[in-house]
Amino acid sequence: MFTKKNPNSPNSLLSLRAMASFLTPTFIIAILIAVAVHEWAHGYAAWKLGDPTAKYDGRLTLNPLAHLDPVGTVLFVLVGFGWGKPVPVDPRYFKHTIRDSAIVAFAGPLSNIILAFGAFFLALAFGMKAEVLAVTGALIAPNNQPVLITFIAELLGDIIHINLVLMAFNLLPIAPLDGSKIVRIFLPYEYEYQYQQFMQKGPWILLALIIAGSAFGIPVLSMWITIIMSPFLGLMYALI
Repeated sequence: MFTKKNPNSPNSLLSLRAMASFLTPTFIIAILIAVAVHEWAHGYAAWKLGDPTAKYDGRLTLNPLAHLDPVGTVLFVLVGFGWGKPVPVDPRYFKHTIRDSAIVAFAGPLSNIILAFGAFFLALAFGMKAEVLAVTGALIAPNNQPVLITFIAELLGDIIHINLVLMAFNLLPIAPLDGSKIVRIFLPYEYEYQYQQFMQKGPWILLALIIAGSAFGIPVLSMWITIIMSPFLGLMYALI
């Protein structure tokens, strides 16, 4: 899932630059790449763990069209946030249901981390300098470069930033996000029932958090995303 907020808010879920680049070619390309790889990773992990559901459903593909959710896509165009179509997973195929479900869930955010760092190292190879990624999501190309190089710099910057945001957001331990399945592996068995009850309320809790941030400026989601992204951005700064 990906979100945008008022650019005047210091707690925007995406950066000022991402706001400015909303629906530009580089932003759209970066979103399509991030969502397609994220959902493919879920399906691939499930398939390797014995669940062929995603494969039979045609979801083991990097074609973004296979992973676009109609409602999520329309909302993205209209209001600036949306989501991809969840990959079907049948835990009955897994040998260890909770553990394997957590692995499948983590595969999505992990793919976004790999994409972000892949784009980062590619940018360094092109001689582009990462600049204040936490604030702008931007990359600076060497001076007096052709338009193509500038375009590549903007695209790589968007890929880095969007993938880190998507990773951080999906690690939130609220259903139906990936974090809700990952955290189960750490819960004592006696709390399983209470957690399942909480999971049923997850979509409403998530909706309330989104509304709280966008309508009332309560930055719970922004704070979560910033905290989760910070170590990865710090590592990038250290490598420049």
